[in-house]
Amino acid sequence: MAATSVHRTAHRICPLCEACCGLTLTLDGSRVLQVRGHDADVFSHGYLCPKGVALRDLHHDPDRLQAPLVRRDGRLVPASWPEAFAAVERVLAPVIARHGRDAVGIYLGNPVVHKMGLSLYAPLLVRALGAGNVYSASTLDQMPKQLACALMYGGALSIPVPDIDRTDYLLVLGANPAASNGSLWTVPDFRGRARALGRRGGRLVVVDPRRSETALLADEHHFLRPGADAFLLLGIAATLIAEGRVRLGALAPHVAGLEAAITAVQPYTAARVAAATGLDAATITRLARELAQAPHAAVYGRIGTCTQEFGTLVSWLIELINVLTGNLDRAGGAMFPKAAAFAANTLPAGVARPFLTGRRRSRVSQAPEVLGEFPATCLAEEIEVPGDGQIRALIVIGGNPVLSVPNGPRLARALESLEACISVDIYQNETSRHADVILPGSSPLEDGHYDVAFPQLAYRNAARYSPATLPRAPGQVAEWQVLLELAAIARGQRANGDAAALDEAAYADQVRRALPPEAAARVLGTPTPWRGPERLLDLALRLGPYGDHFGQRPDGLTLDRLVAQPGGIDLGPLAPRIPEVLRTPSGKIELAPPGLIADLGRAEARLATPPADLVVIGRRQLASNNSWMHNLPTLMKGPMRCTLLVHPLDAARCGVVDGGRARLSAGERVIEAQVEVSDEVMPGVVSLPHGWGHDLPGSELSVAMRRPGANLNALLDDGLRDPLSGNAVLSGIPVALEAV
Repeated sequence: MAATSVHRTAHRICPLCEACCGLTLTLDGSRVLQVRGHDADVFSHGYLCPKGVALRDLHHDPDRLQAPLVRRDGRLVPASWPEAFAAVERVLAPVIARHGRDAVGIYLGNPVVHKMGLSLYAPLLVRALGAGNVYSASTLDQMPKQLACALMYGGALSIPVPDIDRTDYLLVLGANPAASNGSLWTVPDFRGRARALGRRGGRLVVVDPRRSETALLADEHHFLRPGADAFLLLGIAATLIAEGRVRLGALAPHVAGLEAAITAVQPYTAARVAAATGLDAATITRLARELAQAPHAAVYGRIGTCTQEFGTLVSWLIELINVLTGNLDRAGGAMFPKAAAFAANTLPAGVARPFLTGRRRSRVSQAPEVLGEFPATCLAEEIEVPGDGQIRALIVIGGNPVLSVPNGPRLARALESLEACISVDIYQNETSRHADVILPGSSPLEDGHYDVAFPQLAYRNAARYSPATLPRAPGQVAEWQVLLELAAIARGQRANGDAAALDEAAYADQVRRALPPEAAARVLGTPTPWRGPERLLDLALRLGPYGDHFGQRPDGLTLDRLVAQPGGIDLGPLAPRIPEVLRTPSGKIELAPPGLIADLGRAEARLATPPADLVVIGRRQLASNNSWMHNLPTLMKGPMRCTLLVHPLDAARCGVVDGGRARLSAGERVIEAQVEVSDEVMPGVVSLPHGWGHDLPGSELSVAMRRPGANLNALLDDGLRDPLSGNAVLSGIPVALEAV
């Protein structure tokens, strides 16, 4: 008689975007039958987007690697884990022995921040390598925002977010939270919150070169020339100053450099900047007045404001305007979350040091280091150009830079020249196809989950943990253990030898850095059932601002308490945190960082430059957040999403038609894409989503390859960077368009 299957439910935090929604999974054994929103989740309250549903596709994807691959006779073939680690040692150790540790680079991709094991153990691998060649997706995304906030507030993750549930006026620039559910702003169900803003009489104003999904929700939308955000914000700031509308309120005792900031921005009147923005002076002036007059207001900018030539300058101006209107650090304005764990700005301040960049320079372009990283756009040249410090081996963790970095074809050629390439990834994709060894990551359902970074950016304070939903497949090595094995190899220790010892050392190091010697000894002598990432999480929770401090606060947070609450623990709305959040040497908000004031000279020179006839921008899509999601059938249903949006006037001028093919060129770089004629973009602007281009030989992504799309980044110049942050310039690039 056949056994009757018994369905069970499990609760998870979605790891597929920054919204971090709570999910309820229905399972039949190891088979995921259904994914729904978790109504009892204290943070997302049952909200669910298509990406959460696709978690089922990801877990059961037949293309997802289940065993390591090792290159033999030019082909990647399955191998056991011991064989794979031995292969890593065989190719990596000689590079370090012959050329030194600076010959090894590491690239950290976007999935690292979405998985607790990778987030907590990647730094250990970086330290074990001892190399200075660190690259990540941060310099393709948010580094300008992190740099501006580090200079102003003293912490790269001290990033204020809109207090959307209490604001009366939200001005959004170059961001599409209706598709992303926030970016450097963890806010599930943005659409619902935007509608609630309208119901209580508030206003949502969007400024963007495209009438995005967020713009469709807005009370008002204005087209802005790509890359002109700095001029719009300068015009708003100058209007506030000229009309005597600067109101610092409670911030007044906590700012430094106010006069220098005012002196720097006041020449950029609305009348002077209007032509550069494409908005008229009257509109710029009105926006400034509305921000100043609203009872509670916030300015928010994201991808479009960061991935441009003035990314850091724009990020600073957003913060400056929130300060000048008195809307920083107050209810309904832009506020600092207070995360339960891992947030440096919740720990004792100690002696603050100036935030420095450029402590090292990249070997070829002399680009400054920022937050310990070099720009991702420097990676190809660092591999190609001979000399001391040339990268001859690369470790890629959860990344696909061949698709995500400008001039990907150049990087692909560079990867082929490496002496050793190791990839930790769930797929054989456009980047990992170049590897000597691919070490497969786990399914998210096989790992415990706590969001390390995103509670530091959340619209409301909460703490949530998901235990593993399913056991790992027999023999599967957890990602954190993979990184420990790589660290052991990098340190010259025998593969498969000292991973457990490294984990013990990592935990002891965290304890000793966090506590005085006597207290550290007591904690290290206390038995704990947790190991690996969970042990580090329990430590961070217990020593965090809500923690039990190992018994000193009996009702405080521990991992045990979180495990007992599948829907999480609500820690309350955002609350004012200045001055305790600040980590600057002055203990104040630095309104006029010298490097940013100096960068206004570069903007001044650009102000008089006529706009190009046609420029390209990217765009974000709800069901297409990252390149690896293009292999999930649930998200790839429906019409082709990788289309080139072209305004009807530009289509007529360039001779392209809706549904036809077009050739887009920037200098010698050329791509072809399917045209979608639409007034969704402003005249003079075309838009193509990022992360596509799945037609490269050697990748094994069966769903993605059916409709590969065009790779926008193959068109872009890897030499274009925001000079302060090193962030790639991904939008506002002049292009030519013609029919194929």
